Amino acid sequence: MADGTNFSELKRRMEGAVTAFKNDVNGLRTGRASVNVLDPVMVEAYGSRMPINQVANVGVAEARMLSVQVWDKQMVGAVDRGIREANLGLNPIVDGQTLRIPLPDLNEERRRELVKVAHNYAETARVAARHVRRDGMDELKKNEKAGVISQDDSRQQSDRVQKMTDETIAEIDRLLVDKEKEIMQV
Repeated sequence: MADGTNFSELKRRMEGAVTAFKNDVNGLRTGRASVNVLDPVMVEAYGSRMPINQVANVGVAEARMLSVQVWDKQMVGAVDRGIREANLGLNPIVDGQTLRIPLPDLNEERRRELVKVAHNYAETARVAARHVRRDGMDELKKNEKAGVISQDDSRQQSDRVQKMTDETIAEIDRLLVDKEKEIMQV
């Protein structure tokens, strides 16, 4: 605690917002095969719903093809169903205990939809960063009111929290622009 607020904790929470955003946009399909495409897939297995990576190995077979190696022979149908029901526009081809998933070309309309989804993810991350800023500012006001820090220190530290927030939001915006270019690339 630097006489007012714990900046390392605020920085960690803001970095958490950026990391969550990166994870979200990594799951967006860009036309190239990525194992992250199947992250939202949940499989009905052994009486409960679980992520696909807990019942199978997901890999990239080719540039435009995913490979899902199911561990238990009885789970192949459930994994196939889970992928189809995830509304990712993917149609697996069952080949024994392996599912091959060709990635279809993205049309212009679908690319624009994915860009909108990326913008929504970015806004969620920005809001998370602003919540961290609010918590830091509230802590500073509380400490100033309690006499722990002076008004000048509070103002200086408020500027530091704001600068940290601005940097985090700028990083989110930069990542969004990069992802947008990647999605719109034909």
